[in-house]
Amino acid sequence: MGGMTTAIDVLVDGYGRVRDAVYGAVRALNEEQLTYRMDPDSNSIAWLGWHLSRIQDDHIAEVAGTDQVWLSGQWWQRFELPFHRYATGYGHSSQEVAAVRTPARLLLDYYDAVHERTLEYVRGLAGDELSRVVDERWNPPVTLSVRLVSVISDDLQHAGQAAFIRGVLERQS
Repeated sequence: MGGMTTAIDVLVDGYGRVRDAVYGAVRALNEEQLTYRMDPDSNSIAWLGWHLSRIQDDHIAEVAGTDQVWLSGQWWQRFELPFHRYATGYGHSSQEVAAVRTPARLLLDYYDAVHERTLEYVRGLAGDELSRVVDERWNPPVTLSVRLVSVISDDLQHAGQAAFIRGVLERQS
């Protein structure tokens, strides 16, 4: 980021860091590694990657006023998960976590589609749009900038959890 850095530049950089973290946690793992759970009720790398992608997709589509990539790109059919197609993983049970079984490539391809849509949206924003209120259910109401940073924060936490699980797996082998 040379020259003058804008809030849009910072957001683009933040989402780029999420992408790096997701790839670092998921790439080149097989299905057994992706679905490994440290105990019977913990999350798997596959579920974490799917969930963080679904949340980003859902939240960006909502603020952008567009369809979710999950729906418009028919990703819900490609994944063949036993959930309603609008499911994001929020509140999932242990059994639902276990149901997310997918190859790394499919998971990363979906994440990339979400990432590209996110960058397209963020790069098209004018700086003054960031103060627009997007959710009045909170006190104070949530602005677009707060929502976009919240997604980055949530995604980085989940990608970090997935990276931790990957590290445990690598130490065991």
